[in-house]
Amino acid sequence: MPKKSANPAGPMKGPGIFLAQFMGDAEPFNNWKSVTKWAGSQGYIGVQVPSWDARCLDIKKAAESKSYCDEIKGIAKENGVEITELSTHLQGQLVAVHPAYDEQFDGFAPAEVRGNPKKRTEWAVQQVKYCLKASQNFGCSAMPSFTGALLWHTMYPWPQRPAGLVEEGFRELARRWTPILDYANDCNVDVAWEVHPGEDVHDGATFEMMLEACGNHKRANVLFDPSHFVLQQLDYCDYIDRYHDRIKCFHVKDAEFRPNGRTGVYGGYLPWKERAGRFRSTGDGQVDFTRIFTLLTKYGYSGWAVIEWECCFKAPEQGAAEGAPFIKKHMIQVAKKAFDDFAGGGVDQEQLKRILGLSPAKAQKA
Repeated sequence: MPKKSANPAGPMKGPGIFLAQFMGDAEPFNNWKSVTKWAGSQGYIGVQVPSWDARCLDIKKAAESKSYCDEIKGIAKENGVEITELSTHLQGQLVAVHPAYDEQFDGFAPAEVRGNPKKRTEWAVQQVKYCLKASQNFGCSAMPSFTGALLWHTMYPWPQRPAGLVEEGFRELARRWTPILDYANDCNVDVAWEVHPGEDVHDGATFEMMLEACGNHKRANVLFDPSHFVLQQLDYCDYIDRYHDRIKCFHVKDAEFRPNGRTGVYGGYLPWKERAGRFRSTGDGQVDFTRIFTLLTKYGYSGWAVIEWECCFKAPEQGAAEGAPFIKKHMIQVAKKAFDDFAGGGVDQEQLKRILGLSPAKAQKA
């Protein structure tokens, strides 16, 4: 487990915004130039890019051409933003898919590999590797992703799981991800899995299982998103205390959990507005962001604070407009001196002994 000591790396960067939920076929969300201009106009200085969306970039070309990456970066810079990270959530999901979900997840893949799980997995692994190389070309230090899932359908232990099933599931997941992690190390980029229901890595315990299966690989890290902790009723602040050394990305995303006699944690068959646990636009939910930003600052988190907007009530444009000032309000300028330094002075050993009630003679004998 990571040691619980302050890390002087900081400061945190932001505000950033994840573009995945905003890209579309209408202006300003249908091309890279206009969407980065829009993000800059909303007060953001960074954008997290969905690498699967060709309206943003060609990920294969970005892996193969540094000059192409410089061109993409230049357009963003003209609009006042930079690339925070390139995301492979959808491709990472397809690295490991249980057959029960084949048809539902086929939509994340191109037509030529649909209906062929082996080819789809190979395509997904290659896409993730393209993104790691592209991240290196862009100068990004981390790549958000999902682990995928082979075990999720067994998450609730009924029917009871046979002995060894969980261990074998994580060994297989590690067999698929370890070559990717090795390539990530070659690229000097961290893989940051979002700890998320539906993935085999969905809480601290499962992250530990994955770490062990991957031999504690230094590139096996996490994206911290407190909204998923609210929906699972996990302590997101204790999670930071435990795993801060592995937190490489941060989604500023809110949620609420309001159970009743009709629905609770397992209310997933209902539409979002009727669930006990639901995502909310940042600032409208129950997440204690003041405490989160304080803890991340305490441990020297030096990555980006990125709004991920998801809400079943509020329009995305309003959520985006409110997001940048929300992050700015919560970001902490790290103090360069203690607040009570004015009362201090140089170290006087004799004074220390007097305050402790020790005479110089007694102190020498001790």
